[in-house]
Amino acid sequence: MFHWCAPRPFESALIDRYAAAKKQFYGHVVVGIFADANSPLIGLNSLVMPLRSSNFGYAELKQIVFLGNIDYLSREWKNLYNFPKITIIKGTALSRADLRALSIHSCSMCVILTAKVPHTNDSNLTDKEVIMASLNIKAMDCEPRVTSVASRPVSTGPVSGRGSQVFQVPKKHRSGTRIPMITDLFNDPNVQFLDPDDDDDDPDTGFFATEPFACGTAFTASVLDSLMSMVYFNPSAFRVIRALIFGGASSELEEILAEGAGLIGGAQLSDPDNRNRSYITQIRLTDALFVEYANQTFGELFVRVLYKYGILCLGIFRLFAEHPAGSPSKRYVITKPAPNNRLRESDYIFALMQSDFGAATKEVAINNNST
Repeated sequence: MFHWCAPRPFESALIDRYAAAKKQFYGHVVVGIFADANSPLIGLNSLVMPLRSSNFGYAELKQIVFLGNIDYLSREWKNLYNFPKITIIKGTALSRADLRALSIHSCSMCVILTAKVPHTNDSNLTDKEVIMASLNIKAMDCEPRVTSVASRPVSTGPVSGRGSQVFQVPKKHRSGTRIPMITDLFNDPNVQFLDPDDDDDDPDTGFFATEPFACGTAFTASVLDSLMSMVYFNPSAFRVIRALIFGGASSELEEILAEGAGLIGGAQLSDPDNRNRSYITQIRLTDALFVEYANQTFGELFVRVLYKYGILCLGIFRLFAEHPAGSPSKRYVITKPAPNNRLRESDYIFALMQSDFGAATKEVAINNNST
C-alpha cells in the first residue's frame, strides 16, 4: 500500500527556479535526470513508490524534487500524479544555479539518473553527463550566500513520529563532498571517474569491489542482473527484498500494477492493518536509547536490541576512518557483520524496525522504572 492523492495536473507540480528558492526545501530528495523530450520512459514511479510506502506516516514523507527536461517529465507524470509531495523544476544538474535554488545543500539524498540512449561506441562517454553532474555537485561550495534566509533548527537526535529514529533530520552540508548522492551508471568501468582523487581502485577492478559501490554512491544495471539471478534460484529472496523496500505488498496491488492500471485510491489506506508494518531505518549509536552499545560487539547489539526492542539489525554503515570535525568523510556498508565486530560510536546500524516501536520503548521504560 502507498500514500495516494487524487490525480493532479502537471502544471500544479511545476515551479520555476525562483519559486523553488523561496520554498527553502529541507530534508528532501533531489532527483536530477538527463533526458530529451523523446527519451524512453524509465519508470520514475518505481523510484518514488518505496518513498511513499504507507508504513510511513504522512508527516514522515520526504518532498521529492525532480530536476530535468519538463517535456520528458510531463510524459512520466501519468505514473507520478497519484503520489503526494512531488515537485518538478525545469533545469539541469549541471547548473549550480538550479542546484542552489532547490537547496541541494540541505537535501537528505541526491539521485543522478539518465534516460538518454547512448549514441557512441566509446563506452567511456556513455555516462558523461551523469558523471559530470556528480563531480559538479561534489565541487560546489555550499556555504550560505544569502544571510537573510533563516536557518532551520537542526536535530541530531531522534525525530518524533510513530517512534524515534524514523528519519534523521539532515544537517546543512557545507561542502559538496558531504552531500549524500547516488549516481546511476550505464557502463560499470566508468565508476572510476566518480572519484578522481581516489587512485586506489585499479581500472580493471570489478564494480562490486570498488569504493563507490561499497559506499553506496554508485549503481548500475549489473546490480539488478545479480538480483534477478539470485531470485531465480531462491524465490524467497524476492519476498525479503520486497519487505525491506516496501514493508510488504498485497498480491492484489501487484496484479493491478502489472496490468498497467496504476495506483487506485481507496479507504484501505487508513486501515491500521495496512500501515502497521515493519520498515527499514538507520540507528545512530549516539542516540540515547543505543549509546550503551557503542563500544560493544555487533553480536551483543544484535541479541540485546532484538530482545529489548524487537529490532532486527542487518548491517553497519561505517566511516572509513575517524576524521577530524568538519572534514569530508566517507562511509561504507558492512553486510552480515561478524558477531565479534567491535562497534564504533560513529557507526550507523541498518535495522528492520516494527511499526509500534514508539509504544515498545515506552513499555521498556515503564518496566525499567518499576524495577
